[in-house]
Formats: sequence, structure tokens, C-alpha cells
Amino acid sequence: MSPADPTHPNEAARLTQQLLDEGYTKRQVAKILGRDASLVSQFFTKGKGAAFVAALRQVVRAVRGGERDVEALGAVAQENVERRRTRTGQKARVRGKDVVGEAGGSMAGRAGKQAIRSGASHLAPVVHETGRAGGRLAFTVRMKADQFTMSAGSMEDSPGLRRGFVPRADGTEERTYGSASTGGFDAAEWSQRVADHHGDVTEAMKAWLVETGRAVADADIAYLEVRAWVPEEHR
Repeated sequence: MSPADPTHPNEAARLTQQLLDEGYTKRQVAKILGRDASLVSQFFTKGKGAAFVAALRQVVRAVRGGERDVEALGAVAQENVERRRTRTGQKARVRGKDVVGEAGGSMAGRAGKQAIRSGASHLAPVVHETGRAGGRLAFTVRMKADQFTMSAGSMEDSPGLRRGFVPRADGTEERTYGSASTGGFDAAEWSQRVADHHGDVTEAMKAWLVETGRAVADADIAYLEVRAWVPEEHR
């Protein structure tokens, strides 16, 4: 591919520049896209990056909406990255662990403060795709310590997870619910829960915490992480 014209950058370079103008580095943009920093540089020097335009647009939109966390932005990007294609034009197999379409595959998504306010909607596809694949889910929730109703690390709160919580200096705690070792939660059931809340993953999680007696009615989730996988026995 011939070098790009610096006076007429392609769409990937233009969107990346908007992120650079927001204070991110090329290395951070690469991390958000799940690629190497050298590839991001080639958006500018070789005109590459067409497959990442949709993802970059959503990331720029999220940043303008107030999201700043690199990991949360990465979750947004991964839902919009165009799959590479083989020479015959078919979509190439995805490398790594961000796949739940087959046994042994897994993926994850995170939502920080700004994304939480909008319902952490970018996490919904993680839940729904895993539900369709017959997979399992685990969650990490961060809230003010006094909004949890059960004692931290109790078996009643997180069965099988002796250290399923992390206290923080700001008065919040992170608690983990479900894991591969304990079997996790049925993703199909959670897919329905999210659908019942019109794609609002934050509200679906809050409702579950309240329903199960784990949180007060006016709980305010500050951070949410979803981890998804399809057990190997589903081959």
C-alpha cells in the first residue's frame, strides 16, 4: 500500500487524531482497538485502518459522552471491530480470548462511571451473545460499602469465593459474583434480564442485587465488569 497523503488523512487517521487531541496516545488507541501501536501509526503513514473505522467512531462518541477509561473504551471498540477476511472473502477466525461463539471461547466488558450512567449498553452484546452460545457469566460490581447489605466476603454473598471482594480507599468495594470455578451464571437467563430492562445492564444488575438481598434499594453502581465464557464441555 502506498504512503498516505498527510494533507488528506483517511477516516481511521482522522478519528484517531480526534482521540489524540483528547489526550490519548497512539499506544492507548492501539490498546483500545486490541492491536499493536505500529498498526495505528500506519493509519497515518500507509493509509491503513479501514476495518477499524466503525470501532473508532463509537470510541470517539463514547469519549465525547464522557467516558475516559481505556478498558471501558476497549470494550466499546471490540463490539465494532470489523473482522479480517481470508483471500476467499470469508471472515477470518478471531484470535485470542474475545470470542464466545464456540466452546472454550470467552470475552469480557467493563463499564466505568460515565458508561454506567448510560446503562452500560455496550455490555449488553456480551450478555446476549453468550446467552445464544449457551455460555456462562461472572460479574464484578463496585459500590459504596454501605450499599451492600451482606458482609464482605461472606459465603452468603459470594458462594465459593472466599475473597470475592476488594475494599477501596474511596469507601467503595468491588465484589465478584460467579466464576469459572463455581460455574458462573446462566447467560441465557441474564440475557432475558437485560432485555427486560431494555438493554440497560446497570439496571439489570442493580435489580438482581436488590432482589437477592445483596444491596439496598437505592444502590448506585459505580463500576461493572462482565466476564463471559462457553464451557469446554459444550463442544
